[in-house]
Amino acid sequence: MAGSLIERTLGVLEALSEDASGLPLLVVADRLGIPKSAAHRICNELIRLGHVRQDPMSQRYQLTTRLVAMGFRYLASTGTSDLIQPILDRLAEQSGELVRLSVIEGDHLTWIAKAQGARSGLRYDPDMGKAAPLFCTASGHAWLAALPPEEALALLERHGLETDHPVGPQAPRSREEVLEHLEWTRSRGYSWVSDSMGPGTTAMAALIRHPADGHPQGVLSIAGPSVRLDAERVAALAPAMLQAAQELSQVAPTSPLFT
Repeated sequence: MAGSLIERTLGVLEALSEDASGLPLLVVADRLGIPKSAAHRICNELIRLGHVRQDPMSQRYQLTTRLVAMGFRYLASTGTSDLIQPILDRLAEQSGELVRLSVIEGDHLTWIAKAQGARSGLRYDPDMGKAAPLFCTASGHAWLAALPPEEALALLERHGLETDHPVGPQAPRSREEVLEHLEWTRSRGYSWVSDSMGPGTTAMAALIRHPADGHPQGVLSIAGPSVRLDAERVAALAPAMLQAAQELSQVAPTSPLFT
């Protein structure tokens, strides 16, 4: 990774955020494409500032909870807990599945909040804070389907049809297959994928729009095991999901999470 010291430092933090057990210095340097000496200086400075620690036994570098605390403080300041979380909790209770909220920031769609409705049995619960792959997720399809065709294609080209997440057997393998999904999404008013983002999982999603001009601001989704979220169940849950998405669209202007 060429670039400024700030870019490299943020790269170190992002790399460490992907592995709770920490990373050896050589791995950090390799992932960023920088000299080991440069990675060592950045890690030591982050240790001094309290954002990183080094395990005395394994010598791996790990994030401290400082960044997590900062994130929680920021979310609290946005009013997410008071305004948004109750809507997610209600939909999770209604569906009995995982409900997630993602926000659009530039070219990325990032999951930032969730509510788990499954109390027993199979549970689908991916990590928050990750960007949603656009080509194979219900959330990505909901966003792309709302864009002008040429803009959706350009965004899809920039992101590509690859992800480090193990996709399912029904994941779109070509631009044409993604476009078919987008047509289905427009005709239904919500997206739906099965065995796409992961084997044995199903997800459905609805767009969150700004109430004044209608521009896309985020996506609300329901996800769970395919054995529970079959076609009949998806159709039954769609009205509740669309209603919740409409409520979030009304709330969105009051929160700086949405732009």
